[in-house]
Amino acid sequence: VQLVESGGGLVQAGGSLRLSCAASGRTFGRIAMGWFRQAPGKEREFVAASGDSTRYADSVEGRFTISRDNAKNMVYLQMNSLKPEDTAVYYCAARASIVVGSTTSLYNYWGQGTQVTVSS
Repeated sequence: VQLVESGGGLVQAGGSLRLSCAASGRTFGRIAMGWFRQAPGKEREFVAASGDSTRYADSVEGRFTISRDNAKNMVYLQMNSLKPEDTAVYYCAARASIVVGSTTSLYNYWGQGTQVTVSS
């Protein structure tokens, strides 16, 4: 599975961005997809995942929405009410299982990342 993210950029606090992730492979509908992020000097952290269920990190619950279009092999992350602390490189990840997870070690494939910067 190859993953390519897009949609990052610079936005003011309170604004919105929509990230997209294009995936290759014919088993897209049977795998869990996740979004993670990594800020400078910090570990990569879980943001959201979609598979047999949908899961969000507490820090983004109610502000971010993960969705997927299995026919197009796409997964999206709609980010609203952005805060400066959301600034990070955002990564799309795929797991060789439909069961969602929130730890990086569960995911087998990663995109190259897209930068999201939220100014105050």
